[in-house]
Amino acid sequence: MMCAMLHVLYLVGVAAFAASGVLAAYRANMDPFGGLVLAFAASISGGTLRDLILDRRPLYWTHDWVLLTVIICVGVGTMIYLRFWQLPHKSLLVVDAIGLSVVTVIGARAAIDAGATPLAVIILAVLTGVAGEVIRDVLCGEFPPLLLREDVYAIAALAGACCYLLLYNLGTGATPAAGISAGVVFGLRMGAVYLGLHLPRPQQLRPRGGRPDAD
Repeated sequence: MMCAMLHVLYLVGVAAFAASGVLAAYRANMDPFGGLVLAFAASISGGTLRDLILDRRPLYWTHDWVLLTVIICVGVGTMIYLRFWQLPHKSLLVVDAIGLSVVTVIGARAAIDAGATPLAVIILAVLTGVAGEVIRDVLCGEFPPLLLREDVYAIAALAGACCYLLLYNLGTGATPAAGISAGVVFGLRMGAVYLGLHLPRPQQLRPRGGRPDAD
């Protein structure tokens, strides 16, 4: 079981994803119902996929009324905000990075609690962090999704998952480990956004004037 502090941290991540879902719906010119659908899709898809893989029953959100209430309140509150105020520049990327950082770390903790191997912990943490965004982007008609367009995204989640696993094995407390690891994810993601950093594309790895070798 996650301690109370980690549960609060998780609610922060879910709230960020709920807001990112509504912001994505706003940019896609969806109606309020579409906004709520994307708020839920972005918030619970990653954790649902993780629990299904780990065969955990019941699914975590089906008996957590606080979490569902947070999603609804944040979703509606974000829609009200957008009704009266201008959408801040890069707001979607910022709240998305907050959600990614927190939910990735919580995914790692849940996998550890389930007795997963270290490699499985890392994989499940990354899946928990990125699945909601992929589904959100697909529902918005964005192809390819953000995950496949922004290189330092899943990479940031991967770094945070590895950091949490390392700190956990070193005996660091659950809350400090979560805070440090979430900070790693957020720092990498936002650093990449503001500095325009990308991993090299395949075509960028070819020698100048060179051509792929023919088979």
